[in-house]
Amino acid sequence: MMKFLYMKKILVAYFSASGETAKLAKTIAGDVGGDLFEIVPTVPYTAADLDWMDKGSRSTAEMNDDNSRPAIVSKLADMAQYDTVFVGFPIWWYQAPRIIETFLESYDFAGKTMIPFATSGSSGMGKTDSILKAVCSAATWLPGKRMQSGESAAAVEKWVSTLKI
Repeated sequence: MMKFLYMKKILVAYFSASGETAKLAKTIAGDVGGDLFEIVPTVPYTAADLDWMDKGSRSTAEMNDDNSRPAIVSKLADMAQYDTVFVGFPIWWYQAPRIIETFLESYDFAGKTMIPFATSGSSGMGKTDSILKAVCSAATWLPGKRMQSGESAAAVEKWVSTLKI
């Protein structure tokens, strides 16, 4: 795998309910030489919470409530040091989980370049880009990309090279 040399300071922040998005985040961070930050919910998700077939599950309730903002365990001490932020997550109901909105509302991203990436077995990004841009309008958003959790380093490298960061 070829590593790129970036003059900008890069963060790869991610939420991974099952570990799949974490794999992809680590591949991206290795490729761009970025720092990793896991977005960890204060109340961890159980298998029952993630049961999308259960209309009463926690994840279903959160996704049906536009104002839901699950709490996060910790914050980065110095977001200001980063120029570019990759934000990763699984796709839930054709968009980013609400905890991503919690993360985006927790910092000042003015002047930063934001790059969403997602994992999903079959769903596309849906309305994710427009939702994230509305929540965090002070940043410059590049188009999001859905990939497999086990995406090859070569495929990630190819995608990152198209970003012009």
